[in-house]
Amino acid sequence: MSPMVSATEREVKLGAPAEFHLPDLGGVFEGVTSAPLPGRDLRADYYDTHDLRLARWGVTVRYRTGEGTAWTVKLPEGEEGPALVRREVSCDGPAGDVPPEALALVRAYLRRESLGQVAHIQTSRSGVVLTDVEGLQVAEVVDDEVSVLHGGETGARFREVEVEVTDRAAPGLLDSVIRRLREAGAGAPDATPKLVRALGARALEPAELAPVDLSGKPSAAEVIRAALVGSVTRILRHDAGVRIGDDPEDIHQARVGTRRLRSDLRTFSALLVDEWADPIRTELKWFAATLGEVRDADVLGERLRRQADALPERDGAGLAPLFRRLAKEREEAGARLIESMSGDRYLDLLDLLVAAARVPELRPEADEPARKVLPDLVGRPWRHLKKEVGDLAPLPSDADLHQVRIRVKRTRYAVEAAAPAVGGEAKAFAKALAQLQTVLGDHHDAVVAEEWLRRAADGATAAEALAAGELITVQRAEEEARREAWPAAWKKVAKSKRRSGLG
Repeated sequence: MSPMVSATEREVKLGAPAEFHLPDLGGVFEGVTSAPLPGRDLRADYYDTHDLRLARWGVTVRYRTGEGTAWTVKLPEGEEGPALVRREVSCDGPAGDVPPEALALVRAYLRRESLGQVAHIQTSRSGVVLTDVEGLQVAEVVDDEVSVLHGGETGARFREVEVEVTDRAAPGLLDSVIRRLREAGAGAPDATPKLVRALGARALEPAELAPVDLSGKPSAAEVIRAALVGSVTRILRHDAGVRIGDDPEDIHQARVGTRRLRSDLRTFSALLVDEWADPIRTELKWFAATLGEVRDADVLGERLRRQADALPERDGAGLAPLFRRLAKEREEAGARLIESMSGDRYLDLLDLLVAAARVPELRPEADEPARKVLPDLVGRPWRHLKKEVGDLAPLPSDADLHQVRIRVKRTRYAVEAAAPAVGGEAKAFAKALAQLQTVLGDHHDAVVAEEWLRRAADGATAAEALAAGELITVQRAEEEARREAWPAAWKKVAKSKRRSGLG
């Protein structure tokens, strides 16, 4: 397998008429100079499923020559103002045969569908590079004349200008460049990728899972479907990042997706067909546990490294063997996760989740207005939470506080799922729950860190044991601080609940 190169692309596209000429961009922003780029002729083959599943999700798989020969997968990551942000991952491989490492990055969308060539595009590219006062690149502006080929003949032509900024670009540079281009006759920013313009209307159809509109007076069924679509989409969107493994946030978000799904299936259980929901619960529990091993190691590692930086240098040096041990545990957990995601069971789960989000099997009562049905359903996890807190001993154990945290999280997810439909003070209630969850989460993280440090220090050298002992002291201090803080956070939750209008 060839190595993958990953980068983040921040790009704005603007349409350009035939008479457009790229203006002089020197001095478009303070300290910025412009230099011409050599002309390039690019040829690109694009791959997708028969129903253009990737294009509809905003994902592209491309093999291109003329500017380096490589396979590239582009994955959407949102927007920053007028700029479309995408993760761009490239790898080597022969033409016509999508490399397995590229296929893996789109597996969550494909599942068992295959890829075939759907478009061949030729681009005549000219442009300029913009550099700052240090001579380093801050942007590239290119003028593309694009031809879409069908059977060796040109089927369509269009022209567009692309502005791609680097991380060094100063705030305001992009807007200044766009303004200059618009003054020269370019059109308004348009995020439509070349491939979508080439493929036409079919590529503009909604993705497999389109967001559910909850404006007006939605039914409980619509709220349930919106919650399922949101969480399943979160899992699909972060699948590639989990596989790449360069950002712990992808693991975090995938885990949040599974947790929210499990919570929603629990909250709305009275409206779900049991025979439909039970297999989903079982498989989500399996995948959540696999994700959890990796996420827990990430949280622990980030926490201990941050705290170790505050130790005296002579003491912190003793932690190196412990961190190597933690890194090994994380690596092994990550390998188990990727192995799980490479098997049929994971693909079956994704198929199950997508189908469930598209058409959930609900009881007739789900057709009732959400405002009528949901308050009592959301009130159920709240009542469980309230009882859990009421049953606590004056000095609750760490395990008891952890159970309260779990109840808080379930209640929060339930309230957040219902909030778009029930409105009122539900969002404020969810915010108060999130704050309490953070306090109890910090307490739990300290407890887990202390337990791990005690195990790791067993049989360690004197230097390692000393450093571990100092970090254990830090955990104990935080545990006590969070124990003192959580009752006040609980009072805010109880007060917010009374104003929420939920059952």
